[in-house]
Amino acid sequence: MKEFIKEIIAKAIEQLQSQAVLPKTLNYQIQIERCRDQKHGDFACNIALLLSKQAEQQPRDLAQQIIQHIPDASKIAKIEMAGPGFINFFLAEDAIQQVVKDVLSAGDTYGYSNAGNSKRIHIEFVSANPTGPLHVGHGRSAAYGSCVASLLSAVGYQVHREYYVNDVGRQMRILAVSVWLRYLQSYKENISLPSNAYQGEYIIAIAKKLKDKYGNQFQKSQHDLEALLPQTLTEDDIEKKIDTYVDTMIQLIGADNFEIFRQTALESILDDIKEDLAEFGVTYDNWFRENELFKKNLFQEGIASLEKHDHTYQKEEATWFRATDFGDEKDRVLIRQNGQPTYFASDVAYHLYKYNQNYDRILDVFGADHHGYIARINAFLLGLGKNPEKLGILLVQFAILYRGKEKVAMSTRSGQFVTLRELRAEVGNDAARYFYIMRKPEQHLDFDLKLAKSQSNDNPVYYIQYAHARICSVWKQLETDKLSWDKTLGLKKIAVLTNGVEKSLMNNLSRFPEVISTAANNYEPHLLTNFLQEIANQFHSYYNSFKFLIEDEDLRNARLCLVAAIQQVIKNGLKLLGISAPESM
Repeated sequence: MKEFIKEIIAKAIEQLQSQAVLPKTLNYQIQIERCRDQKHGDFACNIALLLSKQAEQQPRDLAQQIIQHIPDASKIAKIEMAGPGFINFFLAEDAIQQVVKDVLSAGDTYGYSNAGNSKRIHIEFVSANPTGPLHVGHGRSAAYGSCVASLLSAVGYQVHREYYVNDVGRQMRILAVSVWLRYLQSYKENISLPSNAYQGEYIIAIAKKLKDKYGNQFQKSQHDLEALLPQTLTEDDIEKKIDTYVDTMIQLIGADNFEIFRQTALESILDDIKEDLAEFGVTYDNWFRENELFKKNLFQEGIASLEKHDHTYQKEEATWFRATDFGDEKDRVLIRQNGQPTYFASDVAYHLYKYNQNYDRILDVFGADHHGYIARINAFLLGLGKNPEKLGILLVQFAILYRGKEKVAMSTRSGQFVTLRELRAEVGNDAARYFYIMRKPEQHLDFDLKLAKSQSNDNPVYYIQYAHARICSVWKQLETDKLSWDKTLGLKKIAVLTNGVEKSLMNNLSRFPEVISTAANNYEPHLLTNFLQEIANQFHSYYNSFKFLIEDEDLRNARLCLVAAIQQVIKNGLKLLGISAPESM
């Protein structure tokens, strides 16, 4: 309907231009908004206020002339001028009721569009280091990224979902030595783990897997280990200490055997992450491994490109990027003194890979603690000669889990965390996904376990799903009462739906495509959760106030058409959010 109103306003402006009332050359964009209060109409346009300066007319005078030149349209019952020069449109009854026919005709595709014109979008989300199970903090990025991808697909974009697997670097070395130390402990060696080693129960499970497969092949005594560890290191040298443990492990069992521990730990944890996300309804088109950056020569290509344009320099035997030349707060190390690339260098290479795929838009979903990455990423993109505006960085605050009033501490290394799998087992996938996305992504989220598990109207996802289940009960009762629903007849008699609740419901159903479009293009799935909650609330009021299974055949068929349309919209909306639409509750 917005597009139709834009068209008739454009025709009115063209008429005024042909009559020399308006200049032949105008710079404008017609914007149509829904009226918040339906007493003022269904839609409003501020075009007269926007054009008044160019037209050298008062907004109200110009609005009146535009109204007079809008062509007659059966869809519009009345047009009024309001306030300083707004043009308000009141829809005809049949135009409002048309949405029921549209929904039932389109079915599972109602609300979808081809507005994206098959443009290609790359979205990377979660990408947690494979050093432990996903915790509840990762769950929010998973639900958010998944929903954004689904919404973009629904409006006609080709979406590529990717998980970046950080399978090289220092953290993976620490992971390997953590498993080895647990392996040694299983042989009753009196060996303690450094405080910054990974210490969760999953580390013990991986160590057991290696012990079952290789026996004591990698066993070394406490004396063997301590003989190679510098005695001068203290707890104050915590980072040096863990690195020394890694070096000692390699000396004692060899680089090839060290790689067995690293790879076994990596694949075990990555398999768990993949399974966890799949069970959560989060899937990917590709799991891109960091080591591919080296295999595909992208790391070397990125560094060479920066060096070629004199964006690097040597300092303290390390290679630096002149990030401050491009607005970053400080220059960044690309290659350390020991010849190892930094995480920053890998970011350069990975983004170079993304840009080389010729996507129309690239989206990175980061935790809010990565806000500082934005300036440095923009800096190296400029250094590589890439357009930073093609990249969108979406920040997501971590969810904070509460048990009663007590905040649950989470640390992957110490093992003190609640996993995503544990959360899903406790509250269910549907509640977890809904609660994760029901707020703006940049807002803090206190995850209320008690509310998420409750079967009451206070629980928003239960309330929405209950609306769908209630509609399913209507169809069952229809059969029990030996009544019938003639959809064709109901659509012909849809004009009998004239009460305020029905009109309001139909108006809201017609908003659904707009909600999907706005939620997709603004990367804000919470707009859809808000919409579904509003529709559910309206339906429950309708259900409690009016009877559907009545003797009046025309009214029964028409109301059941409306009920079927409501069911379809709730189902379509829940599907985009990755949430089930149960038939009974």
